[in-house]
Amino acid sequence: MARRALIAGITGQDGSYLAELLLQKGYEVHGVVRHASTDPRERLEHLGDRVTLHGADLLDESSVRRVLETAAPDEYYNLAAMSFVPASWEQPILTAEITGLGVLRSLEAIRQVNPQIRFYQASSSEMFGKVVETPQSETTPFYPRSPYAVAKAYGHWITVNYRESHQIFACSGIMFNHESPRRGVEFVTRKISHAVARIKLGMENELRLGNLEAQRDWGFAGDYVHAMWMMLQQETPCDYVIGTGRTHSVAAFAEAAFARVDLDWQDYVVVDPQFYRPAEVNLLLSNPQKACDELGWQPTTAFEDLVHLMVDADLERLASSEVPAPSSIL
Repeated sequence: MARRALIAGITGQDGSYLAELLLQKGYEVHGVVRHASTDPRERLEHLGDRVTLHGADLLDESSVRRVLETAAPDEYYNLAAMSFVPASWEQPILTAEITGLGVLRSLEAIRQVNPQIRFYQASSSEMFGKVVETPQSETTPFYPRSPYAVAKAYGHWITVNYRESHQIFACSGIMFNHESPRRGVEFVTRKISHAVARIKLGMENELRLGNLEAQRDWGFAGDYVHAMWMMLQQETPCDYVIGTGRTHSVAAFAEAAFARVDLDWQDYVVVDPQFYRPAEVNLLLSNPQKACDELGWQPTTAFEDLVHLMVDADLERLASSEVPAPSSIL
């Protein structure tokens, strides 16, 4: 009998890649979607009817319990969150409810419905924030610098608490930035790749960015979902840092993206103070040695290959149909 997986946040970038991976491995895949007037499921269209979707809301524990009872998963991947960091300053309470307390509601539902369900929590490198050491590992203290990061830190520690207090197989993956052509256009990497494609095609003439010196450890989302799955296959639940171990600035990402279409980024990029964060995170750099040693996981996509993948995809997308222009960043 096929194993069953439930993915909260299945309509997002990571959810779609994870669904693909689990289907390839023979899983029966179920997903949680919020009831909404619009249908944001374009990332799943290519999977057709191979995924079963359930309506639920991490703000409502009873709806999460119902989905667990209906889907009866062996594994539950919580990828749902208010994931765009700048929006967390505008909606800090909602961010706390979904990104923080949503984790607790999921764990409590597991405890009540079936404590044998294995649980994966998507933690974030943003929890390190104003870093106290470089690179950052599983033992690096957190210093979150946004409402999003604070909520993620709560989700991380409540996962640890349920593992230790209720013996639930619960893991957190402390994921450093991971990108793809499926990234939303509000995120800096996709904002860059999308603008580069539009500029190359003569549809725009500038790209407005915030802090060009902010450095991130960027990898490919398709690689990172393998690590999520690997964590839930171990004998003992544990937390892992997932990243490439290399960092690049926003300027370096822009330079590589424009170079892909034979343009000089400095001719088009304009620094706009409105895109700076109220409290900046200047440097994130992972130490993924534990994941490499214990899981056997390795990133397979180099930084420049990731940039090229995203620019090429946006060029192809724009050639066939236009997508909404991004409005904000970092």
